Amino acid sequence: MSSFPELYACIYVRELPAQALLRLRPELAEKPCVILEGDAPGQTVCSLNTRARLLGLRQGMTKVEVETFESVVVLQRSVKMEGFVRVILLECAGAFSPRLEDRSLNGIFLCAVDAAGTESLFGPPQLLAKQIRQRIRSVGVVASVTVSANLQTAICLARGLKRGVAIQVVSRGDEARSIAELPVAVLDITGTQAETFGSWGIRNVAALAVLPEKSLIARLGQDAKRLLQLANGIRPHLFQPIAIPFVLEEQVELDFPLDDLESLLFGLSTMLEQLIVRAKSRVLALASVTITLRLDGGGSHERKVNPRVPTNDKQLWLKLLHLDLEGHPPSSSILGVHLFAEPGATSKVQLGLFSPQLPEPGKLDVTLARIAAIVGEGNVGQAILEDTHRAGDFHVEPFCVTTLEPPVPETSSLLCLRLLRPAEPTRVEVHRGLPHQIKFRSRSYLVEKAYGPWLDGGDWWNEAIWGNEQWDVIGKATDSAVLVCRLARDFIQNDWRVAGLYD
Repeated sequence: MSSFPELYACIYVRELPAQALLRLRPELAEKPCVILEGDAPGQTVCSLNTRARLLGLRQGMTKVEVETFESVVVLQRSVKMEGFVRVILLECAGAFSPRLEDRSLNGIFLCAVDAAGTESLFGPPQLLAKQIRQRIRSVGVVASVTVSANLQTAICLARGLKRGVAIQVVSRGDEARSIAELPVAVLDITGTQAETFGSWGIRNVAALAVLPEKSLIARLGQDAKRLLQLANGIRPHLFQPIAIPFVLEEQVELDFPLDDLESLLFGLSTMLEQLIVRAKSRVLALASVTITLRLDGGGSHERKVNPRVPTNDKQLWLKLLHLDLEGHPPSSSILGVHLFAEPGATSKVQLGLFSPQLPEPGKLDVTLARIAAIVGEGNVGQAILEDTHRAGDFHVEPFCVTTLEPPVPETSSLLCLRLLRPAEPTRVEVHRGLPHQIKFRSRSYLVEKAYGPWLDGGDWWNEAIWGNEQWDVIGKATDSAVLVCRLARDFIQNDWRVAGLYD
């Protein structure tokens, strides 16, 4: 067995608190935004976007100082949202290697990827870094990527990259030269060490790399050896991989209570787009989507949409969610939205050479959702007979297509019985045990032929036992109108009803 030479990619995301809150808010992309943390009145800026930085805002400013600038959007930091985005970024990095190490700090995402042996899959290091950055950008986050044969060098280089520099690849053997001009702060030094180096006049890594090891250890302790190894690009590292999560969920907190369903769908469009992008990256589709609305007053409203086949059609998901929320609106104003999706295999249908094109499953889902909004959810589907002999006992289940070919009926009949639901009450006169005359829908019919009776009963173990007899009769009115129907007599209630009409 042969081992591949070491190669590491470092993903570095600045201003994570700001990017986590703004990635699902495209309407704020062109506005200066700052993120505040802490309790009032001591709130300070912990993160901001590029437009706010160009306006002159800086981290550490108080809320009073921020209010002196015009047209600045102020948001409160959400550690929960940062956790969601961190999981998404790790998932993106996991598409390039199963070995990841999370080195994130407060407000900064830093992830190391063991890319050894991936040249045959993703190409040379420069192309690998470009693909990683594009993958991160697809989920709405801007990151910089550094690649080096030494992990610590890649991390130091990522910390010291200038704003606007997205990708940098270090050739083997050039580790020390690549970080020589960076400030010593990229070596993760303590405050005391920074003060000491400042008094010595050491400003960059190159000045630290040339110091004598023994003399530096005598003054700073054993940690000085680590700093020298980092400065020379030879610091070894024991890689500690983590498990890569894959959870399709998105969450956003609204700035103000929302009552309009149309405005909610605008935000859902961006969230669904992110879920679809992440599912497509693993050649999957969305099988179901559960939406949970956090309501004003502390309540929640949860609905689940489950189409017939998994799909990545964003417009279809929006329409299904729209129809479902219209039929089941929330009880109060909306303060937050959470989407959770279950992944499923992408649907594939292979038709025969001369087979007709089948209708799209998505159109069927929308049609069924519209019908359910009118007649009710429990009234749309296929009828399934209950395990009983009681006439008309069934329940409705969602449609389930088990075969592409329609079943072939074993027998054919000239007559079709159209059941009446519910059965209509009628008056029947009986002569010598046979139906003689029927009063149905304000008209009297004289029975010409009667077939039966068929006796039926059951469920003696229940309180609501049942028993009836059924007749198939042909009746004729005085105006020559003909009635061909099925009569049912309930022994328990002692009444007659027309259970169905023959066509």
